[in-house]
Amino acid sequence: MRVYVPLTLPGLAEAHRTGELGPGPLTAYAVTPGLREWYVSDDIEELEYAALSRAAAASLRALATDPSVPRRRVVVAADVPDRDALADPDRGFDGGSVGEVRIAAAVPLAKAAAVHVDADDAHDDVSAAAAALGAADQGDDDAQFVVDGAEDHELLWYGVQEIPGLVG
Repeated sequence: MRVYVPLTLPGLAEAHRTGELGPGPLTAYAVTPGLREWYVSDDIEELEYAALSRAAAASLRALATDPSVPRRRVVVAADVPDRDALADPDRGFDGGSVGEVRIAAAVPLAKAAAVHVDADDAHDDVSAAAAALGAADQGDDDAQFVVDGAEDHELLWYGVQEIPGLVG
């Protein structure tokens, strides 16, 4: 199963240093039954993009909790055995957890297929979105508009061999 693990640049640097995404348990996003129902599509590429987008939103939340980290969302796409990525059936259709899976143990970085990172030009919008996230969560429409502005930026695709350049 392809999972999308939300990180920050320091988290990616740590994964590069240790050779694993972890420690477990990890929260990741994947094409789950709940995501299929929520997104209403049978196109696997669209569903995987939706899971990637959910992970990017989780990365933004991580940025909002630590203003000292670089303002770039990071998502690592990795392949794990289906049995290792467990969705909580009680939260399957909870809007905040759509596509969310829990992975009990660390995932070897060798299982990573790609890394997705914001371009440098997304910095200002991602910074503003991270700062506005709390207000958006409280129902502030203007803050939600700012958060949505970060989602207008597509994450760039990088091969795993490019991680040293991203974190160096």
